[in-house]
Amino acid sequence: MQVSIETLEGLERRMTVQIPGDEVDAAVEKKLRDLSKTVRIDGFRPGKVPLKVVQQKFGGHVRQEVIGDVIESSYQEALIQENVRPAGMPSIDSINSEEKQDMSYTATFEVYPEVESLNLEAIEVEKPVVEVTDGDFDTMLETLREQRKTWKETDAIAAQGFQVMVDFEGKIDGENFEGGSGKDMPVEIGAGQMLPEFEQGLEGIKTGEERSVQVTFPEDYHGKEVAGKTAEFALRATQVSEPELPEIDAEFAKGFGIEDGDLERFRGDVRANMEKERSDRVKQLVKSRVMDGLLEHNEIIAPSALVAEEIKNLRGQAAGRMGRSPEEVDATSFPDELFSAEAGRRVQLGLLISEVIRQEKVELDQEQVEQAIEEMAVAYEQPDQVRNYYRQNQQARASVESMVLEEQVVNHILGRAKVTEKEGSFDDLMKGNL
Repeated sequence: MQVSIETLEGLERRMTVQIPGDEVDAAVEKKLRDLSKTVRIDGFRPGKVPLKVVQQKFGGHVRQEVIGDVIESSYQEALIQENVRPAGMPSIDSINSEEKQDMSYTATFEVYPEVESLNLEAIEVEKPVVEVTDGDFDTMLETLREQRKTWKETDAIAAQGFQVMVDFEGKIDGENFEGGSGKDMPVEIGAGQMLPEFEQGLEGIKTGEERSVQVTFPEDYHGKEVAGKTAEFALRATQVSEPELPEIDAEFAKGFGIEDGDLERFRGDVRANMEKERSDRVKQLVKSRVMDGLLEHNEIIAPSALVAEEIKNLRGQAAGRMGRSPEEVDATSFPDELFSAEAGRRVQLGLLISEVIRQEKVELDQEQVEQAIEEMAVAYEQPDQVRNYYRQNQQARASVESMVLEEQVVNHILGRAKVTEKEGSFDDLMKGNL
């Protein structure tokens, strides 16, 4: 077998493979002989069909089968022989397979990009340093009370934080418009459910009172027919209610899964959840910044075949979020342009992470895998079932191993990168201000 490789543009390669014709002819003859032992043809006893008859009847079909098999096997052999790593499936053409002649074909494909050395020391990462303070804890308790608040009808005038049941009718240039009217719609003043001018127009209103308020829709408003226009709304308050916050007592604790209402355990769980949320958010931010730095300081070309496959995956995920199956969407309803940038980034990061693992010799730590499985298991009522699931399901365990290995890569890069710390509050961390 003779192999030659031509470098085309970028990562594309064209490989020409030539196989001696007598090897192909011998393979065809062998398959025809095997077929003659089993084939049934009228006028001949089973196993007694002459080879010439089998050749006349099935020769063309058998030869095509053999050529397909030879291309498949020789392609893999040629890649190994030439030490080439293809990215994606090849395009096979220029097949010459005439009898008694050497067979040849060309395979066009992309290869994985080569990264001679990684520049990890140039990566700069700012790591948030945050503590959960008593003040943060008290604020969280108030937030939980807010989540459980109820509404009590009142004769008082509506103020910030009050709820108003309102009938409204809006007009633009004296004409009604779609979505501009409603009845008994609950509006919490200051919650941002409606446009600010609408909510402000309800401040100071009493049950039964009517008002008129002007509201200007933003230029980027989702309803394009009213975007940038000013509407006149006639408002009528049908009910005004004030919020009632529950006391933090045993009943309150039971509402958050503490069956015996133990307040100390409830407070401990809230604090522990805040600590975990803080830790998870810091880890997420640091990982994101490490990946950004890895891309910024290490150029790599994303093979188009891999990007195309990733676009397909992202399109399927988008369909799933809309309650549709991947088969129900296509490039017309979800064009490639929607996903190409993210797909390219994902492919580049995947390749660079693989290079970090290879060049820096990062090895999977099975103890960390077990620890990750344990952390997931204890969050369930029957942790043993979760542990057994990951022990018995190789695919599920592989997903955890991949996650752990990626975390190891992040930690390895942090050990080589320039890391600075930035102190901040829990609130800033949760709001994305760190």
